[in-house]
Parts: sequence; C-alpha cells; structure tokens
Amino acid sequence: MFDSLADRLGSVFEKLRGRGALTELDVRAAMREVRIALLEADVALPVVKDFVEQVTARAIGAEVIRSVTPGQQVVKIVNDCLVELLGSESAGLNIPATPPAVLMMVGLQGSGKTTSTAKLAKYLTQREGKKVLMASLDVARPAAQEQLRVLGEQTGVATLPIVAGQTPVAIAERARQSAKLQGYDVVMLDTAGRLSVDEALMAEMAEIAGATKPHEILLVVDALTGQDALATATAFKGRVSLTGVILTRMDGDARGGAALSMRAVTGQPIKFAGTGEKIDALEAFDPQRVAGRILGMGDIVGLVERAAANVEQEDAERMAAKLAKGQFDLDDLRAQLRQMKAMGGLGALASMMPGISQAKQAMAGNGMDEKLLGRMEAVISSMTPKERSKPEIITAKRKIRIAKGSGTTVMEVNRVLKMQMEMANAMKKLRKMGGMKAMAGMLGRMGNSPGGIAGGIAGMLGGGGGAFNKFNKR
Repeated sequence: MFDSLADRLGSVFEKLRGRGALTELDVRAAMREVRIALLEADVALPVVKDFVEQVTARAIGAEVIRSVTPGQQVVKIVNDCLVELLGSESAGLNIPATPPAVLMMVGLQGSGKTTSTAKLAKYLTQREGKKVLMASLDVARPAAQEQLRVLGEQTGVATLPIVAGQTPVAIAERARQSAKLQGYDVVMLDTAGRLSVDEALMAEMAEIAGATKPHEILLVVDALTGQDALATATAFKGRVSLTGVILTRMDGDARGGAALSMRAVTGQPIKFAGTGEKIDALEAFDPQRVAGRILGMGDIVGLVERAAANVEQEDAERMAAKLAKGQFDLDDLRAQLRQMKAMGGLGALASMMPGISQAKQAMAGNGMDEKLLGRMEAVISSMTPKERSKPEIITAKRKIRIAKGSGTTVMEVNRVLKMQMEMANAMKKLRKMGGMKAMAGMLGRMGNSPGGIAGGIAGMLGGGGGAFNKFNKR
C-alpha cells in the first residue's frame, strides 16, 4: 500500500538529505514536489493545500534551516504532519462496560461491508475475547443474509437466525434483544448497501440508527475508489452520526489518497483497514505506523504483530530449543519460509521494513519475485528427511535429483544450501557470543519470539545483500 506515494516522496526527501544546508527556496521547491505527489496520489485538493502550508510553515523556521541535519528535520516535520492528518493516535472501538455494544456497519454495495463485518467480528472474538453476534439487515440484496451466515460459520461467530418477511428495523431490534438475553458483548448490524447513494438507503439507515442507538456507526469504504470514496463519506456523514471508518482493499491502494483524505473529510478516525481477502486480513489503523510506511521508515511493530499472529507457540518453543544449541537445519529453514508466506510474502514484509525503496530495488535488481519462497520451499521439500537434517550428505548426484524433483536447477539447490549454511553458522556464532542471552536479545529486536526470525530473514533484503539476493529469478 502507498507504494507510488512512498516512492515519489522518497525521491524528494533523498535530495534534501543530500544537502549540507537548506535555504527557504530549497524547502519551498521540495514542498512543491510534495504537493504534486499528493495530488497524483488522489488526495483531496483542500487537504493537500492545508497539509503543504502547515509543513512549509514549520520547515522554514530558523531551527530547521540552521540545523546540522536540515534534511532529516524536514522529513520529521512531514512525518509529524502526516500523523496529525491521519488522526494522531489509533482510535479503538467504543465498547461500553454494560453489554451489548451495538456496532452498525454502513456503506455502499460492493465496498466490502459484509466481509468487513465478519472480519471485525473475528478480530473482536480472537484478539479482545468478546462474544459477538452478527445480524444481516439487508433484505434487498438476494442471499445477503445467507452470505453473512456462511461467513459466521467460517469465522466461528454466531449469526442471528433468519426470519423471512421482517423489516430491517425489526431485525435490528430482534438482534439487540437476543444479544442482551444471551449474554453477548457485541452485536453487529450489517445494513443494506446500494450501488449509489440514494434517499431510500439513507432513510432506512437513519431509521435503524434511531431505533437501536448504536455505540458505533462505522462507514465501510473501498480505498481503491479514491475521490469517489470521499464523496460517499460526505454523503453518509450528512445523514448519520459516523464514529469511524473502515477502509477496505488497502493492500491494493498504491496511491493512498482515500486514506490520507478520509479523516479530514469525515472528521472521524479510520479505525480499521482491510489488508487482503483472507478473513483475518484486518488491522487496527495506526496513524504513526502508516506515516512511517509512507515515508519509508517501515513498520517494525506491525511486522512483529504479523509474526506473532502467524507463529504457533509449540513451533516457536521447538525452534528456540534448537537455536539455543546453535542448530539450524533445512527443516528449520523451510518452516521459516512458510512463516514468511503466511505473513504476506516478500512484498508485504519489505513494505513494513525501514528503507522500503532500497529493499524493493534490491528485490527487483536481483530478479526476486513472490514465487521465490515457493521455489525455495520446493527445493527443500524434494529432499529426504535425512538430507534435510544433515545437508552435508547432499552430493552432486543428489543435487541433480533434488533439482529435477523440484522443477528447479542445481544452481538454485546450491543457493538454498548456502543460505542454510550461512544461517547455521550465524546461530553457532551467536551461541558462542552468549548463547540464550544473546539470542534473546536478538529475538527481542525481531519480535520477542523465535518466530521473529522470519522478520530477520526478510531484513536481509533491506541491505541489498545476503543469500536471498543470490537466489536469482530463473
């Protein structure tokens, strides 16, 4: 996400960092480029104007111009202003102590509202330990209620039984009453959407909101629609009291205009972002971390959280025991490759690391793509259990067999073996340097769990070197 904007801003700030001193003209010239970059990213014009004026006013101050590192100071100011634009702090859901909390989901048809309802329900169930009931109020779209029921089965979240012939308001009141009687913490109301904003939709929404008095009214909008998303937000804001926004398809939004404009347009925070098609691909929206991604500073906290969410405790403990002995075989390498795939692949990990542009350039320059992890895993899977545990027994003849079995080349087999050897040597050195204590420090930096090793593997991309970069595209 934000790839285009991040690349453009990165080139602007690289020029500033390269200068030993900055004049007011230098700053204003850079801000003109920032303005163009934001407009090309489909950020609303009034938002761009206010943002650039705010950054310029701060950046031309004497403390910046006379600073020892003026370029870095300007980047910091841009980062601070971006954070303010996005909402300063992450905003959680308003879930009162007395249940049930009523969460009302609104938005246009096709924005991902029903799927987001299920994603948020799973998020609340798994991460916050809430007992959630979902109810579909969409009686207009065929099979809408059935869709939510199926999603409920997939996520393990209860759904309100379907009763034919009920109005949306009646369904909402039945859902709230059922949640109260059955001890649910949260009841989620998935309202009907339309292909465009119309009076019938708005009137129905207002009636449901008036009857249920929801604690949260969350607008679900598709980030890929850009300026249309802002027009939709403005229309909904005029009829119901929005409390937050959920942006879907953020993973496909290379420009980022909707995200950067939404807070200013609605006056309400972006609370969650959909980052993929999987039912657990929903993240709490954190302005500071998003600003870091846009400016190429990475999102190490997000990387750690993603690693933690994809690591089984039993596997982590097993890995920790082996690493404590300075051991790292091909089975361990395969486990780490699978974990990286589960975390979103090379592209997703690279986007969360500092120096995103350098990491991406390293990947592109060495012919690396998202199929790389799969090819490497195929090489390891073509080996026998004995070969995976004792790579030193793999002879030239065995390499030919492994290459044929995995659909790769002997050169690629050699590169996998070299990667395993380099990592095994690193583990042995680490053990000599202090064993578990040193390893704990390293793991703490990578994510406070042995699973964070995958983040460390991905980190090899950032410097443009390492075994990954030698595993070229065929």
